[in-house]
Amino acid sequence: MTKIIFMGTPAFSVPILESLIEAGYDVAAVVTQPDRPVGRKKIITPTPVKEAALKHDLLVLQPEKISGSPEMEKIKELAPDLLVTAAFGQFLPEKLLQVPKLGAINVHASLLPKYRGGAPVHYAIMEGETETGVTIMEMIKKMDAGGIFSQQKAAITKQDDVGTMFEKLSQVGKELLLATLPKIISGELKPTPQNEAEATFSPNISREQEAIDWQKTAEEVDNQVRGMHPWPVAFTTYEGARWKIFRTTPLEETTTAAPGTIVSRSKKALHIACGNGTVLAVDELQPAGKAKQAIQAFLNGSGQTVAEGQQVG
Repeated sequence: MTKIIFMGTPAFSVPILESLIEAGYDVAAVVTQPDRPVGRKKIITPTPVKEAALKHDLLVLQPEKISGSPEMEKIKELAPDLLVTAAFGQFLPEKLLQVPKLGAINVHASLLPKYRGGAPVHYAIMEGETETGVTIMEMIKKMDAGGIFSQQKAAITKQDDVGTMFEKLSQVGKELLLATLPKIISGELKPTPQNEAEATFSPNISREQEAIDWQKTAEEVDNQVRGMHPWPVAFTTYEGARWKIFRTTPLEETTTAAPGTIVSRSKKALHIACGNGTVLAVDELQPAGKAKQAIQAFLNGSGQTVAEGQQVG
């Protein structure tokens, strides 16, 4: 039986881990990020992968930094045949990649060589892609640059956001991994090198990227909002206060108003001018210090002073 050490952290990784267990692989240990404070009350919370691993009575390792850690030494002691990673969240040192007999593979949420890095789903949506997918790849020292074993596409609709795409891609990833693993283990499948000339990158989202630029078209702003929902969340400002913007809808109407101008305000709707004369409806937001709310509740509550002609951003 192939001995595997699984490395992952968020909810995306859980179905992939559970598929390995259900398929009968020997998961000798699960490596995940340390417990972190979550929410306004900063409650120390285990990762979704840790919770799943404990349900199956698996050994859990949580290094703050894997390189040179006692947890890395434990992995060496376990002598795995294979490392399988899926959104672990740390860079793996070359010494660790050399430990497993069959190497290390990664379940990456993009169609490599596009969108290497830590936020491939966010960027695919923000850049208006109509499809993305999952790549099973070999891990090498250079981030997400290893050879490709297999890929599977998945559509991105205008209703999708980061949350829904992670759910889709997690299912695609587990099925693709289970179909690919036996061929890797048997040596039947060899990795195909990536075309470096086609590589694009998706580094972790910066604070500056969260701010909405109303000079962009309504469709581009909507892509940004969906590409940051449910995290880290796009925002704009109004009279010095921050509004987190959770959901929007590009409209067919046009305007001559300057980008960022509130062009229409009723008891049920808030429309804002964007670039090229386009208009965006804000559907759900969170004013500073308030709860997330639908636009109608906002406009009839704390947003009563918002009026046509005013500027946001």
